[in-house]
Amino acid sequence: MFVLIGLAVIAISILGGFMMEGGKPMALMQVTEFIIIGGAGIGSMLIANPLPSVMAMVKAVIGLLKGNPFTKARYMELLKMLYDIFMMARREGLVSLDQHVEKPHESKFFQNYPGFTSNHHAMSFLSDTMKIIISGAVANHDLAEMMDIDLEASHDELNHSSHMLSSLGDSMPAFGIVAAVLGVVITMGCIGGEAAEIGHKVGAALVGTFLGILLAYGVFAPLAKALEMQAKAEEQYLGSIKNALMSFSRGDAPLTAVEFARRNVDPAVRPSFTEMESTCKNTSSGDVARAA
Repeated sequence: MFVLIGLAVIAISILGGFMMEGGKPMALMQVTEFIIIGGAGIGSMLIANPLPSVMAMVKAVIGLLKGNPFTKARYMELLKMLYDIFMMARREGLVSLDQHVEKPHESKFFQNYPGFTSNHHAMSFLSDTMKIIISGAVANHDLAEMMDIDLEASHDELNHSSHMLSSLGDSMPAFGIVAAVLGVVITMGCIGGEAAEIGHKVGAALVGTFLGILLAYGVFAPLAKALEMQAKAEEQYLGSIKNALMSFSRGDAPLTAVEFARRNVDPAVRPSFTEMESTCKNTSSGDVARAA
């Protein structure tokens, strides 16, 4: 929502100021400049990135309209899920978790936590790590290194869209100059004609420069930053899972392991210890295990 509000403020401010100075909005509607700059930008992005990455970036930008999904409620759900699965392991043994982590998307246990299951990074990270813990074949320090490697790979994937959009934004002023130069070339061919026609073509050329700079700093740079912040929020979500799993693998009590996860949450959305304890103990893990 705030993405749309921000873009609207930019558009209204620029067009409003332009019109207050006596400018005519239709003078900015130069379709050929849009085609040159937009086409060049899309083409350069396709050269530098595979199509699946481009589609992922478009999907991520559309996702910004929904706002940051990692809210306090989402973290409360995560903490509850971690507590329940740790309690299940304590009461029924680690082997009882095998049926859930082998096929997590088919597990009735995980279906109780739709916010968690909707995040494929988190689901894969938890399931794969729990398989290693259940096997008992890896020491704690090796497990920590393994999770760090996984998180680093996720970091690169999560930030790829923001890097792509940032690179596209950086190229916009240059493509704007290309459009302007082409407009000047056309204008030179009209020398000797009517002054009004020459003025129109010069104005159209300058729109190219204006459009390139506006897209770079008013659209793509802010969107890239928003994607970067959203990726950081997801990394923090994954980091909470890592801290809980490390604590659990050391043999800490379920509530202690969940507290390690809570401490990793951004203070702006972090539940209090009392809220976490009340939510976690609201439903016994035995009830959850039987429902699974």
